[in-house]
Order: sequence, then structure tokens, then C-alpha cells
Amino acid sequence: MLESPLPQLDRLFDYRIPESLLADARPGVRVKVPLRSAGRVSRAYIIEVTDHADYVGTLSDIEEIVSPVPVLTPEVWQLARRVASRAAGNASDVVRLAVPPRTVRVEKAWVARQAAAAAADEPAETPVTGDVAAASEPAAAHGPATPSPAVTPAITGYGDGVVEAALRARARLAITAVPTVRQTTGGEWVGAWAETMAAMAAFTLGLGRSSILVVPDYRDQEQLTTALRGAGVAPERVSPLDAHQTNPERYGHFLECLEPVPRVIVGTRSAIYAPAHDLGLIALWDEADPLHEEPLSPYVSSRDAALVRQELSGAALAFVSHSRSSEVERLVELGFLSDLPQNPRFLPNVVPTSAQSSNDRLAQSARIPSSAWNAARKALETGPVLVQVARPGYAPVLACASCTNPAHCLVCDGPLRQASRSSPPSCAWCGAIAAQWQCRHCEGTTFRLVGQGSTRTAEELGRAFPATRIIVSDGSRSLGDVGSAPALVIATRGAEPVAAGGYHAVLLLDGERMLARESLTVAEDCLRWWSNAIALAAPRAPAVIVGVGGELARTLVTWQHARFASAELADRRRLRFPPAVRIATVRGTPDAVSKAVQELHDSVQGEDSAKIDVLGPVPDEADDFVRSIVRFDYAVGANVASTLRAAVIKNATSRRKIPGKPANYRPPPTLRVRFDDLEILE
Repeated sequence: MLESPLPQLDRLFDYRIPESLLADARPGVRVKVPLRSAGRVSRAYIIEVTDHADYVGTLSDIEEIVSPVPVLTPEVWQLARRVASRAAGNASDVVRLAVPPRTVRVEKAWVARQAAAAAADEPAETPVTGDVAAASEPAAAHGPATPSPAVTPAITGYGDGVVEAALRARARLAITAVPTVRQTTGGEWVGAWAETMAAMAAFTLGLGRSSILVVPDYRDQEQLTTALRGAGVAPERVSPLDAHQTNPERYGHFLECLEPVPRVIVGTRSAIYAPAHDLGLIALWDEADPLHEEPLSPYVSSRDAALVRQELSGAALAFVSHSRSSEVERLVELGFLSDLPQNPRFLPNVVPTSAQSSNDRLAQSARIPSSAWNAARKALETGPVLVQVARPGYAPVLACASCTNPAHCLVCDGPLRQASRSSPPSCAWCGAIAAQWQCRHCEGTTFRLVGQGSTRTAEELGRAFPATRIIVSDGSRSLGDVGSAPALVIATRGAEPVAAGGYHAVLLLDGERMLARESLTVAEDCLRWWSNAIALAAPRAPAVIVGVGGELARTLVTWQHARFASAELADRRRLRFPPAVRIATVRGTPDAVSKAVQELHDSVQGEDSAKIDVLGPVPDEADDFVRSIVRFDYAVGANVASTLRAAVIKNATSRRKIPGKPANYRPPPTLRVRFDDLEILE
């Protein structure tokens, strides 16, 4: 397989292996191979070694074996090929996510340890850390390979032995996480979801199988790593893989995953492609989080990759979350996933309230109703209180004081914002200071503050609750945990720290503002943000949500997220919106898009033609391109993907030379395809 972004090269090529390279030429190793034109050399992987080839001509020789380590396992290659084909992308783009760049010193140290362990007839288990020099140290002695089933922690909140039985049977589960925090055996506090996933991984490790645990970001990964320690999983059995690691660290932990011993692999979205010995469990936390969506081609989410990998490996599969997405609900209703709700006795205490201001002067200054203000005042007598807000900063949006139109930058036309009371207004896009600003609508020169970010909210609550410690956690300063002492913790969504013992009250502000966003999934996203914050409260502590009513408020009060997801899915079915159907966005010149859509219509016959419909084309934002949206049923997904993939390859290889340009110059492709992009519907 060539490491190339060109779609026409996304296939296997035959090369001859010189006798001098036969000893190291194994499937999965990195090599360098020649291309036919201009003496070019390309990096590649050996996928298969055979003694015959279908090609009847003279084969070119492999030029060099870059590394003798088979870093691309057959299971991961098959996963990459299936995932890429499903999304009409290149397998090499998926392999790039699966296999980290090579670090020679780390690899040599790992190979030396493996050789020493083989000579001693015992597994090498020393992990590679960020200090590359430490990789050359001899392997240390460790305890038993797996924890004894007798000391494996019980998985509580779902009935005795229910989850354990499902893991033994390698079942597929949709798990509603218990909305609370728990203390580990080491005295640290984590979300109950992390304790559940850690216990599942420990149990799977006790069965002699590996686990892959995927989370949205590093904050969740830290919680899960802490929970794994509390569950008794030895640190040398945990292999973290995430973007925060240096390349030597990541490559060292990746090489650990190649060893034939069971491990717990913990990481963000690319960890779903990690090699694993006897994979027994794939678990995703909060799979609806946008951070699970891969921003690079072929744009496959970790949820979809997990579904494909579970099918290939037969491992147990678990989607764990507080608030269920419509994608997971669809799989539950199809019977593909088994629904596993938490015990009703763990339900949180949610109190909805209106956004009307109170007559109390302090409550008015803090922009919260009196019921929420009273709940916070009472809770602060004994412990911390969490206040969730929509936006960071002081004033997320500035407007003209005369005409109230949003203020825009005079340089790039971006929105203006104010980071703090003392800082001057600046552009949120280019950072230019708004000196001598003038409104383009009324020529006004003064601003008014619109919206209240985390900094401004902290300032107002500080006046409403004097002598109370204020802690701010947002995108610029994100905290992982806080203590149990009384404090007001102002946090943006997703940046809420875990409090020791849980928060004694949770206030959810800006509900109306969060719901005002234009998005197909805005209701699901808000439920997820609010539910994750509510789950940080202490048992029976009040969670007050301001300015939200109707079905969303009822869902939070009754904690019936599955029912809301089912109703949302039913609406999507009536409208033929994802996930009831899949979509593909076709972008390009009018001629290229027209040809691709026509080829798609020609490829379906009979009843299948009713399973595909096309919206557009409409003008696209880029250049003179147009855009069409193809909606299709899951049953014809393979046909749609292969047809559009063929159209992309045909478009890429049929581009003509341009007069006046070098002979080897080709204009960029004029056709692009992306599958399952929900942003196009916003």
C-alpha cells in the first residue's frame, strides 16, 4: 500500500522482493518502492507476501526496508480498508491515523527489549515513556500479566453481574452512565462513567483480552486513567495514545500495543485504530461529542470506526453516555445494541426554573432567578457550586450602542469581543484592536455589551456572593478538579472540573442562548452538555436549569434520555434526515458534479432507485463550484460509496494539461466527496 493521497493510487501494487531483503520482508513493515515516472520513490507498507503475482510484466524491486517491525497488523489494515471504502476515501489516510511516525531510537530500544525477552523466554513489559533515553533501560520485573478475577472490581449500578455477563458473551451495549461522581481506592474523585469503563476494562483484562477505550479529549482521558488505577489495573498494562503526547511517547506506547499480551489502550479518536492482542472490548465515552469526528479525510468518526472494528473482531462493544444520541438510539431500535439503563435510584435532582429576574437586588445583579440564587447560597454553606455558562471571556459579542447591530472588525469583518473589563475590544478572528472604530450602519463610535461570558459572570457573582472564592474554568484556563471547600466554579460547557465529593449545587445558565444555535443536533447537544454537568453533582444535590422548558426540561427531570432520542429519531425519519438515512456531499464544478450524480443514478436499478434522492445542485462557497447532497438508505451505502469513489478517481485521472504549464503539471481535482457531514444541513 503506497502512502499517497492520490485516489488513483489507492490500491495494492506488486513488487519483487530482492533476496537481500527476504528475511525482513514481512506483512506490515515499512518499505520504500519506486514509482514508474521521473525516478520517484514512495513510502509504502507490505500488505501480503506471495510466491506468484497476477502481473505478467517485469516487476520492480523494493528499494529498501525502512524498518523490520510489522507496525501495520492485518487486522488494522483490514479495518482501514473497510473504513475508507465506506467513506469513499483512501486507506492510506486511515493508516496515517493508525500508525504514528517512526522514531528510530525508541524503535531500536523496543526491538532490543523484545530480543532480550525472547532470549529469556518471558514477555517484555517495560513501557516507553516521554524520556527517550529511558527506553534503553533493561526490562523490569513485573507482577502477574492480568489481575485475578477475584479482585476485579464489581460493575455497579446495572444489576449484579449484568455487565460482566455481557462482556463474557462479547455483547453490544448502549449504557446509560450513572450520573454521579465516585471516589477511587486512591482517594481521587472521578465521574461514575469512568469508574464503570475502568471496571469493564479490568474485567476484560481478567479474561485475558485487551480493551480499547476511546474518549473525546485529554480531560476525559485523565479521569479514565485515574479510574483504571483505582480499579487495580497495573500501569504497565495501560497504553495511552493521544495527540498531547510527543512523537517518541506515542510511538513507544504504540509499539507496546504490538506485543502479544493483553492491554488497556486509552486515548482519543485515533486510538480506535490501535493494534490490540485478542481484542475483547471496544468502549466509547460520549460518542456524540464533536471531538469524536475526524477533521481530516476521510472524515470517519470514532463511532463508525468502532462499529466496523467490532464487526471484524467480534469484541464486545459499549457506547457509554449520560445522554443518548439519535445514532445510538437507531442501533438500539434495530436490535443491534442492547439497552442498559442505570438503576432508577441514582436519578439526579433536576429543578427547572424560568429566566425571569427576581425582585432581590443581588439576584438581579447575578442574572439568575431567586430560586437558583437561594439554592447556590444554601449550597455554599457546605461545599462548592458549579455554574455553567455558554461562552468564555467577558463579553462574547459587542454591538453598536446606537443601532444595536453587531460590531464588526474594520480589518477582516470578524465579530468584536472584549476579553475583560479592562481590555480594549478586539477582533475574534484576526485579533486586531478596534481603535477608532465606527459602525458601518449608523456611524456610531460606542459599544454596548451583548452576552455574558465566564469572566463577566464570575465578576457579577462575586458581587452577589461577597467573600466567596470564585474559580473560572474555560478554554483559556481549564481545570481538571477542585476541592471540597465552598467556592463558586464558573465553567463553560465541557470545561467543568470534577469536585471532590461532587458539587452541592449545579446552576445551568444561558439555556436559551445555547438552544438558539442553528443546528440539526442542537437539542441533543444541549441535553448532552447539561447532563454531563448535572452528573458532577453530589447525590440529591439540586441542579437548577434556567430558561429551559417543554420536552427538554421534562427529559432532564425524569432522566429519560432514551425516550427523547427515540422521538428525535422518529422526526428524522419523517424528514429523511440523518441518522435515519446517510448523506454524501458532492462538491465540484457543475460538469463534474453533474457527471457524478448521473453515474450514481445509472448504478442503481429497480427498487434501489427509490432509496436514493439528490438535493441540488446549489452554488458552493468555494470558487465557482456547486454542491449536491445525496441522501440514501443504509442498504445501498456500499453501492453509493463505490460509485462516487469511482467518479472521484475518474475525475482525478482525466484532467488535461494546461497550455503554458510544465508537462508534469496537473490542475487540482474538481470533484470532492464527503460522507455523513451533518454541518451541511445547518
